[in-house]
Amino acid sequence: MALVIHNTTIVTSDAARTVHHDASIAVDADRIVAIGPTEEINRQWPGAEHMDGRGKAVFPGLINCHTHLWLTVARGIQEDFGFPSTLRFPTTAQAMLSAEENAVFAMLGALECLRGGNTTLLEIGTRVPDYVKPVAATGLRVVFGQTSSDLEPAGIPENRFVYSPALAEKTLRGTDDVISAWHGAEKGRITCVVAAHAPEACSPELLRGARELAERRDVRTTIHLDQSHWEVESVMRVRGVRPAEYLFQHDFLSSRLVAAHCRFMSPGEISHLGRSRASVSHNAAMAARRAAAPPIQALAAAGCNIAMGTDNMAHDMLEAMRTGLFVERISRQDGERPWPEDVLDWGTRNGAAALGLGADVGSLEVGKKADLIILDARRPHLVPTLRIVSAWIHNGQAGDVESVMVDGRWLMRDRRVLTIDEGDVVTRAEEIGRRVWRELVARYPNVPFPITLPPPASQAMA
Repeated sequence: MALVIHNTTIVTSDAARTVHHDASIAVDADRIVAIGPTEEINRQWPGAEHMDGRGKAVFPGLINCHTHLWLTVARGIQEDFGFPSTLRFPTTAQAMLSAEENAVFAMLGALECLRGGNTTLLEIGTRVPDYVKPVAATGLRVVFGQTSSDLEPAGIPENRFVYSPALAEKTLRGTDDVISAWHGAEKGRITCVVAAHAPEACSPELLRGARELAERRDVRTTIHLDQSHWEVESVMRVRGVRPAEYLFQHDFLSSRLVAAHCRFMSPGEISHLGRSRASVSHNAAMAARRAAAPPIQALAAAGCNIAMGTDNMAHDMLEAMRTGLFVERISRQDGERPWPEDVLDWGTRNGAAALGLGADVGSLEVGKKADLIILDARRPHLVPTLRIVSAWIHNGQAGDVESVMVDGRWLMRDRRVLTIDEGDVVTRAEEIGRRVWRELVARYPNVPFPITLPPPASQAMA
């Protein structure tokens, strides 16, 4: 049965940034079929289910172009130890997780995405097969990227860069296996990319193999780029050029590339990336945590498409958009630009373009997929709703999102998540997270760790 949400505010995020007031939006199956005055839409769809939208605002679902859902296991720890991490453990908490435990933390990240109105995400990981099936079952629109790299990890602590053809073959095969199994699954809701890890972690042969795989499979590519000073220094030492210049030399830059971070780029790198018309995933909240501010204005002026992502530990796209607004105003020394509407474009329409999904999602327009979120616009921090986009970007909370729809299907309705057992995921993540961090610290008692961890979850609940 068709659904009409009536007497509401509709933020379309279309090219004209149209906002409809006292309007209705009609959904039939998985598509938007009408947007317009309530009286007119009601007359066109008399037999539809009707939902009262008074006091609410309908937005397009947010599009997150860089996530590591499983790294929620490091939440509350790694935000404060830089990147690369200054913690000196020989291994990581996430490496100690079983496949089942890894899936718990991926589901925790997916749950946060869903509750915050993030309907589409580009999820990148070294162990995607651990969690691809349960995350796909959430109903979210997901682009999966199983990471490829041929840098031998054993040499990294000593800054030795040894590249293995066998590792390149193994990781590219793993990437291809995920594409074979999942690209186009769930009636096209699940797609895949080729995810080369980062310039310092990929030899020219790996980059060539990744590009050829993407071309053969007709999928996009993604890579971490200019993420840290260590990366820049490492690539310059090993390759003699900066990271984006290295990618340019090996024909890895293109309009089908999503380059994540881009924090420490030289003018020449910006020029290379802009001429390729690559997309940049501006992971503003994580960049701010790392005391970095990417040159977003210069990247956009050079020709890059600016999208947004959350990266790891936290997956609140509203936080990412707000941080992007604030940090960019500081960088520009301009108290008026960018506007909240600019940042919403980054988090919706531009993100869809970056992922090659612009024909279907990223805005609320007739014929597009019914991927939408509904905000409670009568919360004290949003009233008066004179300009709802600005009010939400500046003052909103993820908890303002009360309902989420993807492909015309409710994933959350009236703040109740319908596709994830929220209580089970949260309970298990709390227990596993406390245990695995205590195990890591106990295994390496001589490694400095200036944090007092809480007791095991079972003990705390006793």
